[in-house]
Amino acid sequence: MQLTYQKAAAEDYESLNQKLKKKDSLEILKWAYQTYGDELVYACSFGAEGIVLIDMIHKVKKDAVIVFLDTDFHFKETYELIDRVKERYPSLRIEMTKPELTPEEQAEVHGPELWKVNPDLCCSIRKLIPLEQQLNQYTAWISGLRREQSPTRANTEFVNQDRRFQSIKICPLIHWTEEEIWMYIRLHQLPYNELHDKNYPSIGCEHCTKAVLAGEDARSGRWADTNKTECGLHLDK
Repeated sequence: MQLTYQKAAAEDYESLNQKLKKKDSLEILKWAYQTYGDELVYACSFGAEGIVLIDMIHKVKKDAVIVFLDTDFHFKETYELIDRVKERYPSLRIEMTKPELTPEEQAEVHGPELWKVNPDLCCSIRKLIPLEQQLNQYTAWISGLRREQSPTRANTEFVNQDRRFQSIKICPLIHWTEEEIWMYIRLHQLPYNELHDKNYPSIGCEHCTKAVLAGEDARSGRWADTNKTECGLHLDK
């Protein structure tokens, strides 16, 4: 069953997820690529979940398109990881998507350190708008969301109606725990961001990501000292 965002109702998503609920993550990916083919893209942040999905996607579609939102503000360790992934999976088509404004142009228009005074606007310029432009070219996209990551993600299904981007969002890892993610990485000896070993469980832009203390929520280091908990990619409008 192939959904298109424009034609599918909420009942269609519910029916499809009922049919898929007993499948594992690899089977979900196989279904997704069989259904959408080149109309499917993976938007990857290269976190731990992303590395697992890249390895699985490579097993299913060796020339899959993977989009990375290059905000120009990522840690050097993140860029180094992407280089290692390109070496390990040369057939994957990894695209670095940049915002229309360079950091210098953004500072001219909105002032220096926009991420401090208006983090929502900074995320919109450097992540939301570039992803929207990318997803306009595809019918569906893959995300590494897991239900246990946060309350806002607890009801995520395998196949989701994405109102923000007028798209279909496929999340193969919804049932995985953090422990299972790391078991897979170690079992398959996958490359990963070295910052994970320095108390950075969730890694975004350098300006807005801090290490977390033992016992703190895994996402507490994102937009620390603000009320912001999501960049907006996974929130309804």
